[in-house]
Amino acid sequence: MFNLLLFTLVGVGAQLVDGALGMAFGVTATTLLMIGGLGPAQASAAVHLAEVGTTLASGVSHWKFKNIDWKLVAKLGVPGAVGAFIGATVLSGLSTEAAVPITATILLAIGVYVALRFSVRPPAVADARTTPHTARFLSPLGLFGGFIDASGGGGWGPITTSTLLSRGKTAPRTVIGSVSASEFLVASAASLGFLVGLGRESAGNLLVVAGLALGGVIAAPFAAWLVSRVPATLLGTAVGGVIVLTNAQKLFKSFDVTGAVTVAGYLAILGAWAALLFYAWKRSTLTPAEAEGDFTGVELAVETELTEPAVKRER
Repeated sequence: MFNLLLFTLVGVGAQLVDGALGMAFGVTATTLLMIGGLGPAQASAAVHLAEVGTTLASGVSHWKFKNIDWKLVAKLGVPGAVGAFIGATVLSGLSTEAAVPITATILLAIGVYVALRFSVRPPAVADARTTPHTARFLSPLGLFGGFIDASGGGGWGPITTSTLLSRGKTAPRTVIGSVSASEFLVASAASLGFLVGLGRESAGNLLVVAGLALGGVIAAPFAAWLVSRVPATLLGTAVGGVIVLTNAQKLFKSFDVTGAVTVAGYLAILGAWAALLFYAWKRSTLTPAEAEGDFTGVELAVETELTEPAVKRER
């Protein structure tokens, strides 16, 4: 009973992050499970098996709200499924001692990416409901994202969602909805890969899967509340820093780094994290025009104020 509660809390934490940012359920859950002592392959297998259910529910919800471009799902999700299957079988074939530093390095890199992406310059995006991206661009992105997601225990959202948003060619709601729908294919393929690579061991953590899924369901409404209260720039930077710090600890332990070097490493991470948090907080207090560093928004506001009275008089 205690273990179920523990894994449910992990699911709650991961869903709070994912619901507020639109990404990072896998990265957060895998990091927390590895801290709890689960091996990299077992943690990633449990997370992806739980995501089969959560991503299916998410995809159906986005479909009902017309947030999905099915061409984008096909061009991104099918290669992503191939990459996820390969990544799962590769991770399954590694020993725990060899897998820990590899997975921790991938997660640490994703944590750095998430922190920088949300703190430095959140991208401006277009309002197009369909994607102009070709399969030549989307297929390698999906293949790479799927491989990293399965082998690192997460990363599909941070890699694909961030890349597509930064291109500024597709509406955010369509990007998030399509990436969420395609993640069902990725999670299913990764689960199949872990079943092939780990055999019965991949299904031996049903308590973990149940806890993650239960926690995700419980936290969903709170995540919706959180995103309306905490700026995404600040939350994303905070989460990225936690992921970097925890996986740095894994790497220090794996390579027997101790003493002054460890202290210096932690101080460097904490210093950089604090600076990014401060910068993200400052950005969250700015208007969109001030954050962009131009007066486009100000000019638009002035123009609206000047034209609105005339429109009202005409009515």
